[in-house]
Amino acid sequence: MASVLIPLAEGFEELEAVTLIDLLRRAKINVVSASLGELAVTASRGVVLVADKKLNEVMDQQFDMLILPGGQPGTNHLNADPRIHALIKKMRMNNQAVAAICAAPRVLATAGILNGCRATCYPGTLTTKDWPEIKLSEEEDVVIDGDILTSKGPGTAISFSLAIVEYLKGKHTRQQVEDELVRSAS
Repeated sequence: MASVLIPLAEGFEELEAVTLIDLLRRAKINVVSASLGELAVTASRGVVLVADKKLNEVMDQQFDMLILPGGQPGTNHLNADPRIHALIKKMRMNNQAVAAICAAPRVLATAGILNGCRATCYPGTLTTKDWPEIKLSEEEDVVIDGDILTSKGPGTAISFSLAIVEYLKGKHTRQQVEDELVRSAS
């Protein structure tokens, strides 16, 4: 069974985190949410989620993908945590996938893994002026460059989650999950 780690930092974007956790679990992907500190984590708009584990408890576990939800100040907390950067580098050294949405691609950029890659993010989070080594796409909601997946923000959370389902489990599983959502094409 595919497994993913979703770190939750104080001030994360709840719509992104909950959508990712929900849709990936619908696809029978083992999702572990891990708090940077206490198990109860307050999101950017006051919603409190209880993480499955504390990050220190899962640092040595193997995952197929690391997914960073965005939001502020959650992204800043992720970016300031050396454990997150260690996980990103470990995942990439092992040719494993990393994903980030909204402001969180900045964490991947700071870790140096977006250099030479195509990516997208919340508008203004990364700019070509400040990050000329990243091929930023402003048009695409979801960008997949090899084993690096990025997305724009809360409004793209469903598309991003479904892209991750397809990446980890294939088109058939993605279609099954999407059909259950009764989502109309827009």
